[in-house]
Amino acid sequence: MNTETLSLEAQMWGGPGRSYDGISFGLSDTISHTVQALWPRPGEQILDIGTGTGWGARLAAWRGAYVTGMDIAPGMLKAAETLSVGLDPRPVFQRGAAEALPFDNSSFDGVLSTYGVIFSSEPTRAAAEMARVLRTGGRLAIATWADDPEGYIAGFFSLVGKWSDAPPPPASPFDWGRPDWLQATLGGLFEIEVREQVTTLYAPDVATVWAEYVTGFGPVADTYAALPPDRREAFRAAFQDFHRTYEATQGLTIPRLALVVRGVRI
Repeated sequence: MNTETLSLEAQMWGGPGRSYDGISFGLSDTISHTVQALWPRPGEQILDIGTGTGWGARLAAWRGAYVTGMDIAPGMLKAAETLSVGLDPRPVFQRGAAEALPFDNSSFDGVLSTYGVIFSSEPTRAAAEMARVLRTGGRLAIATWADDPEGYIAGFFSLVGKWSDAPPPPASPFDWGRPDWLQATLGGLFEIEVREQVTTLYAPDVATVWAEYVTGFGPVADTYAALPPDRREAFRAAFQDFHRTYEATQGLTIPRLALVVRGVRI
């Protein structure tokens, strides 16, 4: 996988541009905790893989670190640049793929990825690349979706998949949600610690969640756009019906099981 062969995927993820920041807002608890798990220090060199609109990169920069945010999607990078204006130090953003990081060996003190590297099509290669660009003793922090077949995230992607003609990913992002797989994949490169965390999305109603996702989340936006007009309303209705199961007295409360992975480069 590289940035050229990923053009369609990059367009899909990057299409919403700045609107994706609303999705990051809904994940901000785990993003913040993952940055805490890395604990960037002033002057350190930090790499954020799959930076999206740069939410995690900005948190690390606010800690005084020099951050490079990398993503396959130019639309994301453009938004990240705009949203980071005024920060000092200001993150630097560039295009690149996790399987072929465009950096020298031992370039970074820390590597961060919040729901980014989990979408790599070559996870073993991505793990090796993260280890390569980290100095010995450097730190790793990753947020992943737990492998929870009955949970919200599995249900969400199953719903979208039923309406989408897009092929399934070559590697499952839910592999990154299994502690045994993480140990087998990362354990020879890092000393790792894995902890579960429930990240909760609070929203006023199902219409708000639909509006955020159909404008801000590439897989939903592309699925909706690709449907014939007479099927779009049915997709919207199915999406909203799925989310109604999470309605509470004051709006939606959606628990999502995640893992926060901390590691030290061996």
